[in-house]
Amino acid sequence: MRILSPQILFLILCLPLWFLFFTRYKRAAYFRFPSTAVIKAARKNAFFGRWVLVFLRVAAVALVIIALARPQAVFEKERSSSEGIDIVLALDVSTSMLAEDFTFGAQRQNRLYVVKRVVEDFIRARHNDRIGMIAFAGRPYTICPLTLDYNWLINNLQRVNIGMVEDGTAIGSAIATGLNRLRQSKAKSRVLILLTDGRNNAGNISPQTAASAAKALGVKIYTIGAGTKGLAPYPVQDFFGNLIYQPIRIDIDDGGLTEVARITGGEYFRATDTDSLKQIYANIDRMEKTLVEEAGFTEYRELFWIFSLAAFGILIVEAVLSQTALRRIP
Repeated sequence: MRILSPQILFLILCLPLWFLFFTRYKRAAYFRFPSTAVIKAARKNAFFGRWVLVFLRVAAVALVIIALARPQAVFEKERSSSEGIDIVLALDVSTSMLAEDFTFGAQRQNRLYVVKRVVEDFIRARHNDRIGMIAFAGRPYTICPLTLDYNWLINNLQRVNIGMVEDGTAIGSAIATGLNRLRQSKAKSRVLILLTDGRNNAGNISPQTAASAAKALGVKIYTIGAGTKGLAPYPVQDFFGNLIYQPIRIDIDDGGLTEVARITGGEYFRATDTDSLKQIYANIDRMEKTLVEEAGFTEYRELFWIFSLAAFGILIVEAVLSQTALRRIP
């Protein structure tokens, strides 16, 4: 607790003089009685009651003085550190992501379905990071700019679907779009996490050229290849319109994705099932932590009302006692 106006407390030094005035030098009124018999009982408590009333009045005045000095309770928040970086998530939405070689909830699901659920968990695990999102196939498409509104980001994630842009796999263009989102960032750490299940076959920028630009801007790229090694079940319609699964081989450019990550100081991961995909995002979550110092502050709360209320209560008690149990009879 602190006192904002401590000089006012010197008034308490005057209380002994006031106390002396009430107990010795204040002249009491009197009147005559023909007999003292009617006041003998009252005189037994007269001395005690006199001191109690004086003490209560002095205590009330002391509390008023303390209230005028403005006591305050102090609530300090220390300087602390929290983690925060700028992240752009780039998700492949080409038709090859329809391959159903992943499972979720004990049911077979396509790659994009599982990726969206894992990415949602990744977003919810962050707290002080600005996160943006782009989807890409034959060209990149910005889903959400860098934001701290994770609910809005997740809502936008739900509308990411295959077919929202023309088919293809423009990895280089996706990296370039992500860099445009991170170029103006003032964060000490900037990261692009790119997930794809193919190799670059669209766009005007090669992945290696885009990676060199990322290195120049100080952006680290983590690349993820999503898909089973070998044949994967791919849904197609037969001649009668029935849904059947045809085993196909989807070629993931492991070498090219590894090179992109190496150029920028990142790392390449291969996710062959749902568990490995979850583990990859968990590993990236642990690796990318940047300390951001948060300034502390001190909060003060006024306490004068407590002392004022106490003084008022004492005065009420003193007034009641002076007119009842401790009433003086000269």
